[in-house]
Amino acid sequence: MKLSKKTFIKAAIAGICSTGTIGILAVITYQTPLGIFLAASFGSSMVLLFAYPESPFAQPKNVFFGHLITALVGVVFAEYIDLPMYVNISMAVGAGVFLMVFCNVVHPPAGGNPIIVIVAGVSYEYLINPIILGSFIMLALAIIINKFLLKKNYPVS
Repeated sequence: MKLSKKTFIKAAIAGICSTGTIGILAVITYQTPLGIFLAASFGSSMVLLFAYPESPFAQPKNVFFGHLITALVGVVFAEYIDLPMYVNISMAVGAGVFLMVFCNVVHPPAGGNPIIVIVAGVSYEYLINPIILGSFIMLALAIIINKFLLKKNYPVS
């Protein structure tokens, strides 16, 4: 497979921007007393935000509400549905996917949030930190980097 210069540059920019964005969230999380700003699913969001920002799945509405809805579903299942974990996980992922599609806010990386939430046994606080605040920071950086630094049409109107 021959790698074109254009593909290499796109990959390098996506990797650098992802490193910086996750790095900022990690520093805020681990080097300040402000709380948790990282969710594992944010790593997958980097692929869309910096390699494919024109994708409908990378648009701010989808990123924010996709993460919020699926994390909320995970918390609801963890808190109120008294079934074996393996059943809760599968049902919560299915419900999260259903709601993202139904609400037209599909963000594929968010599909993992119910798994993270249920396995970790987190509470509603997880919706604020890291989901809401982390998503805002991630999206602010994606807009600044894509629109103003890289001069891309992001978010897509």
